[in-house]
Amino acid sequence: MTTTRLALALSDGLPEGDFLVIGARGADDLSPLDPGRTRIQQGHFPDHRALAARGFQVAPVVDGRFDAVLVILPRSKTEARARIADAASRLAPGAALWIDGQKTDGIDSVLREMRALAPVDEVHSKAHGKIFRLTVPSGDWLPSDWTARANEVAPGFVTRPGVFSADGVDPGSAMLAAALPDRMPTRVVDLGAGWGWLSAQALARPGIEVIHLVEADHAALESARDNIADPRARFHWADARDFTLSEPVNGVIMNPPFHEGRVADPRIGADFIAAAARLLTGAGRLWMVANRHLPYETVLAQHFGQVAEVKGDNRFKVIEATGAGRGAARKARR
Repeated sequence: MTTTRLALALSDGLPEGDFLVIGARGADDLSPLDPGRTRIQQGHFPDHRALAARGFQVAPVVDGRFDAVLVILPRSKTEARARIADAASRLAPGAALWIDGQKTDGIDSVLREMRALAPVDEVHSKAHGKIFRLTVPSGDWLPSDWTARANEVAPGFVTRPGVFSADGVDPGSAMLAAALPDRMPTRVVDLGAGWGWLSAQALARPGIEVIHLVEADHAALESARDNIADPRARFHWADARDFTLSEPVNGVIMNPPFHEGRVADPRIGADFIAAAARLLTGAGRLWMVANRHLPYETVLAQHFGQVAEVKGDNRFKVIEATGAGRGAARKARR
């Protein structure tokens, strides 16, 4: 969302009463809003933290009714519909619901859908996107299948709209699970644990006394809580890149993301590698999977003394690394 679109939409001033924003990102310019009477619902931990630092009242789930709501569209159409249904449930008939999004996030198709369901006006186009207002009708005006609900994607496993690999097990994670040792270390961290499938596979092997699932997406972590009832599991809503524990662990597993929105950014995976090295004992082991083309070997060599590919194909590679803190970066300082 851009300042120009939001300013256009609110050119006559912020609506009276309590205002809810669903999906605002940490870098969004929200200057037309009044932090004192604006609540923000944001379940992505880095965005949540950035918005809170700017003085906004922000939570992964916000309860209650509001006088007006702004929905910022995500990439996932299923999640976009779920956000709109959530927003509509907070509003009385006749209230204003604003919807903002980039063309690449499907704002044009959402606008067409909304025109068929409710009175739409105040359409503003700017900066490769649109923002528009609709007046909430009375009754059940949205399709019932738009409401967010858990979806069973494998026996005993559910996901929620918008989470990574929401339709099934990610093939990279499946390859990583197959490459894990028959006996796991006693203390394990799953960085970027998603909805918990990989941790569940690790827990099925002997050895683990505690496993920490670290995930920035609140909806994914809630799915992981649903999927793993094992008392050895600990759940952390946090940014894996700066996650810390009071004591080091002897195993890390991870399938790190490499996109920020639609933009590929291998630096995210590099930050995950650095975090893994900080969490591990010197004798601990990292097992990670990555797309074949991603250049992580140099970063791994900077943080680990031994790095080896243990499984792979033309799409993915599984890498095992040990000797945290004994990589090239430390040797260069000696």
